[in-house]
Amino acid sequence: MTTTRAGRPRGTTKRDLELIAMRLFTEQGFDNTTVEHIAAAAGISGRTFFRYFPSKAEVLWHQFDAEVDALRTAFATVPDELPMMTAVRRVVVNANTYRAEDVAELRTRMHLVATVPALAATAGPHYDAWERAVSAFAARRLGEPEDALVPLAVGRTTLAAARAAFDAWLRNADADLTVYLDQALSALERGFATDR
Repeated sequence: MTTTRAGRPRGTTKRDLELIAMRLFTEQGFDNTTVEHIAAAAGISGRTFFRYFPSKAEVLWHQFDAEVDALRTAFATVPDELPMMTAVRRVVVNANTYRAEDVAELRTRMHLVATVPALAATAGPHYDAWERAVSAFAARRLGEPEDALVPLAVGRTTLAAARAAFDAWLRNADADLTVYLDQALSALERGFATDR
């Protein structure tokens, strides 16, 4: 007699749930997709879903949170002789270099975050973590506390420039994301000084 094992099927990961959720959000709309829909499509229970994510909105922030960890790691290896804002630009651009086959998924994720109010409402803690990763690097470079004015300003202006680059990339779809990021962060690095 064959018995079936209850619980999560082997192989279900945060990434699996993320892909399923993005597909369902795109097909059905975010508001019309429930945790139960995502769980059923993944072959798990709703309770099991909550072991992975605290809410359906948090599913789309999984990759973003991984990027924050990548930023911290990259900032820890920046050579001391590299000017601070040059280092910030290079680290952010490198952290946002995606394989061609991942671009459509990134566009879908960013479009959902930009257009679904419930997702935009969950952005704050994730953007704060990203900003703190940059501010922590600036603080180390400047020998100041992370919550001092200039490190905070570096983190916040870098986030603002990066978000502007993402928005332009989503609207235009005419160049690689890194082109937009490099352009926005280069302008920030120059203090937005122009010859005009």
